[in-house]
Amino acid sequence: MILKIYEDNPNYKDIIRIVKVLENGGLIVLPTDTLYAFACSMSHKKAVERMASLKGTTLDKAKFSLICKDISQLTEYAKPLDKPTYQLIRTVLPGPYTFIMDANGNVPRLYQNPNKTIGLRVPHNPIAHAILEAMGSPLIATSVRIENEDMETEYLTNPELIFEEFRDKVDLVVDGGIGEDEPSTVINCSNSALEVIRYGKGEIDI
Repeated sequence: MILKIYEDNPNYKDIIRIVKVLENGGLIVLPTDTLYAFACSMSHKKAVERMASLKGTTLDKAKFSLICKDISQLTEYAKPLDKPTYQLIRTVLPGPYTFIMDANGNVPRLYQNPNKTIGLRVPHNPIAHAILEAMGSPLIATSVRIENEDMETEYLTNPELIFEEFRDKVDLVVDGGIGEDEPSTVINCSNSALEVIRYGKGEIDI
């Protein structure tokens, strides 16, 4: 199923339909402020395993992120932040950034990286925010880009083509219009470090 949502005025009834799919263990594609992303509830392990399979990996080797509705929710899943890190995220979020942080006990071990970290995002996208607000909890997410596959840009940014590609592999594609073609900028903040490990859409000066 593909569902059109207008960014400037997300329809509440449609947002609730999306939330019900997620709450029932569904795997969706949703727009962010960078690439479209696969997303599911972290309460449903099987959905996360499906997402790992789509990325050509296994759950224990996957590098997923939690997308959060705001900074307050983000801090619920990371160990206490030092002042420079907190000041940085306050400056740039919401926005096209992924912060690698030390995970706390609210992040299931299955979803943590081997070094007990987790990627955390607060995307600047009204549709994603409306879904997250209605969910009341973060979503496990990863870009639709498939590793080691040369996918044309249109299949990363055009929701109709994404639906064509993944219609038999996901439960719902949220059509929020043509997406961006750059991934997020990734900043490692674990162990009190501040290091850019991938430059993407978000500009950063550390």
